[in-house]
Amino acid sequence: MSDESLSRKDRKKPKDSKNSHTNKSKNTSKKRGTFKKIFVALVVMAGVMMIVGAITVFAIFSNAPELDEELLTLSQNPDIMDMNDETVTNLEAAENRQSADIEDMPPVLLDAVISVEDVRFYDHFGVDLRRIGGAVLANITGGFGSEGASTITQQVVKNLFLDFDKTITRKLQEQYLAVKLEQQFTKDQILEMYLNAIYFSDSRYGVVEAANYYFSKELDELTIEDAALLAGIPQRPNAHNPFNNPRDAESRRNTVINRMESNNKITSEQAETARNIPVEEQLNPGETAEQQTNEFQSYIDQVLNEVEEIEGIEASDIYTSGLKIYTNLDQDLQRHTEQVLQNDENFPDDQFQAGITLMETQTGQVRAIGGMRQPAEAARTMSMATTDYQTGSTMKPILDYGPAIDQLKWSTFHQIVDEEYSYSTGDPVRNFSRSFQGSVSVREALKQSINVPAVKTLHEVGLDNAQQFGQKLGIPLDDMYESYALGANEVSSFQLTGAYAAFGNEGEYNEPHTVRKVEFPDGRVIDLAPEPVQAMNDYTAFMISDMLKDVVQSGTGTAAQISGLPVAGKTGSTNFTPEQVETHDIPSSAIKDAWFAGYTTELAAAVWTGYKNPSDGQIIINNNEHQVSRDIFKEVMSYAHQDRETSDFPQPDSVVEVGVERSTGLLPSSYTPDSEIIYEYFVRGTEPSNVSEEFEVEEVEEIDEAVNISGLQASYDPEAHAIFVEWSYPQDSLEEFSFRLEVRAGSDSDYTTISESKELQYVLENPEYGETYSFQVTAVHNEDNDIQSDPVTAEVVIPEEEEEPEEEELEENPENEEPIEEEPIEEEPTDEEIEEPVEEVPADGENSGDNQEEPPPAENNGGNGNPPENPGDQGNPGNEAPDPEVNTSNTEEEPNT
Repeated sequence: MSDESLSRKDRKKPKDSKNSHTNKSKNTSKKRGTFKKIFVALVVMAGVMMIVGAITVFAIFSNAPELDEELLTLSQNPDIMDMNDETVTNLEAAENRQSADIEDMPPVLLDAVISVEDVRFYDHFGVDLRRIGGAVLANITGGFGSEGASTITQQVVKNLFLDFDKTITRKLQEQYLAVKLEQQFTKDQILEMYLNAIYFSDSRYGVVEAANYYFSKELDELTIEDAALLAGIPQRPNAHNPFNNPRDAESRRNTVINRMESNNKITSEQAETARNIPVEEQLNPGETAEQQTNEFQSYIDQVLNEVEEIEGIEASDIYTSGLKIYTNLDQDLQRHTEQVLQNDENFPDDQFQAGITLMETQTGQVRAIGGMRQPAEAARTMSMATTDYQTGSTMKPILDYGPAIDQLKWSTFHQIVDEEYSYSTGDPVRNFSRSFQGSVSVREALKQSINVPAVKTLHEVGLDNAQQFGQKLGIPLDDMYESYALGANEVSSFQLTGAYAAFGNEGEYNEPHTVRKVEFPDGRVIDLAPEPVQAMNDYTAFMISDMLKDVVQSGTGTAAQISGLPVAGKTGSTNFTPEQVETHDIPSSAIKDAWFAGYTTELAAAVWTGYKNPSDGQIIINNNEHQVSRDIFKEVMSYAHQDRETSDFPQPDSVVEVGVERSTGLLPSSYTPDSEIIYEYFVRGTEPSNVSEEFEVEEVEEIDEAVNISGLQASYDPEAHAIFVEWSYPQDSLEEFSFRLEVRAGSDSDYTTISESKELQYVLENPEYGETYSFQVTAVHNEDNDIQSDPVTAEVVIPEEEEEPEEEELEENPENEEPIEEEPIEEEPTDEEIEEPVEEVPADGENSGDNQEEPPPAENNGGNGNPPENPGDQGNPGNEAPDPEVNTSNTEEEPNT
């Protein structure tokens, strides 16, 4: 059958099935050859990688340090350098170290250490593979270095490594040496090395020294809780120091107890008993703890805290590996700060405590820390400068008025009504004065530290906005409540100093820090200076600073004034809780914490004062104790500013100063009295533009010409022999004008002014007979003499005096002349009249003593206000001196001065 007869479908089929099978075999062979080549390539690559890896690992192992038993058992103290890179010599004291044999170490101590540090210590060969697996998983999820897998053996060999890089190279070397160490030493020898070299805080190395330092005990006297406390310290020596941080130390101790229980090293009953013992009851400082007061100790503690937080550095290694820590310490300022705190004359009693932080305003570099008042024989305890306390009104600029100015652009004159007000819970907000002032400015509210305006401001700003503002200033605010407006939140002096410094640094926040950099023994350096953050607008910083200057100059902080320095600052105080008041029988007005925080453009400081424990009956109850914080601030800051050029806070372009009317807040008008004008600051663009009409009077139409006088008349009255002159003027112009009256006698003389007054009439008496008098009157403006009316004139003629013809006849006949106004001649009395008795009247000033009646009232003397000639005899018979306590006049008494 030909191909043509096949269907299209049949033609598409293979013609030869044998050939088809042959083709499939060829394809399969090709695939197998490819896989084989890939496999061989992978094997070769793996081999090469193994060889390269082996060479690399060999090189890494070859570069590892040699095992040196002396280096394994001795630690190197960190060197602490001050701001000038000079070693702080106090830190170079010899280590407090004593060694013990493993046989002298009690099992309870060994069990505690192994349970928390390396539970499979006696089972592994120097490296714990199970622990490495867990660390690998953690590193995959959290990044390399997230979690360590170091055994006790590895921790011993760490002293051979002089850097803190969490690299694979270092880890491989560490593991290699750990295995090698286990081959050369027994487990007990390695554990003994560890327990004799490990750091326990406060310059204490090894378990022997630690037991004596914390408990005054020998090793064989340690209890379960003692062993657990010691075993928990090395992880973070400073943080777990029971003297400094009893709560953290107790928590860590209980973790160790739980591990011991889970590892069946102690029973459940033993664990429960040990956990229930407060850590304070365990502590009993030994003789070595009674060290002399170290004037740098508070500062050093904070240095170590900061270094412990550095990523890549394990806290347990800081104290043993020879670091150089460069700090911001000013040794002179630190010594002076300690001297102020240790001067008993500055404090009411020995229990009264204080803490202060002093830092550079513009950089955040901490120059000094006063941690506490400490008698020389006492063991070092917590630092009051880095411990959190309620801040009171020092929080008002941070959570209330700062965000209000920053976000709402309030001026320093912004008005708030001080009145009865409540929290959202319904609880009333109380002012310290228990009174209200009505409308007050932000400036006055802050200066007088009034509570109601502060809470109202927080409500207007909003809790979230206030929280964000505070967090930018380094204030820890995980939660936010209304009561924080008045400082119910807890903050340390260290943190508060940093927040206040930002106001003095044009709104730029620098995290307070004691450490500049850390240098490793291999020369590698970590720079730790934090980056500045613009936490607020520059206008906010300036306006808050200006108002806080008022607090110091004339508000609640006057005791902190420093002559010649522009200081801004704020007081703060807190009360006890109702439970504390009831439990400890504390007066409700007692003060728990007293603060002062302030700054200049150069330095900032925050001072806390108070008592550690109200249950001891120690509370602040009077203003003298309340003022101690301000006194400390003044004394430290005065000394610190010597030889410093300190400028005032610069006013930024974003702020304008405007004079406003006190009662309205508007621009003053020309009628506003100077006493009603005050000068306040506004964010540029928000200043008032309207002029006040508060003191304006109704404007009078401006007068540019005078109305002429009308109705001028001059008339002679013969009987009075006087000339009467009168005229008229419009009533609505009388107040603005006066009248000048001029007169001229005869026709040849000039006019003479005889009157300038507002009267509309005049009387000229005794004119000359037969004379002609001309009068001229002109209206003159009271304020502008150039505005005058046209003069008007009037004339009057005085007739000649009339002659009387009878006068000559009278002269010729004087006997008929009638005497005028002559006194009659008295006739002499007759003899009978002389003989009549006449009562004698005492002369003025005489007092015969016979008249017992009160003298008559003094005469009025014509009402001229002159006193009688002899006031001593009027109303004080017998010339007695008047009683000095009696007011003999009719005037009001002067006030007491």
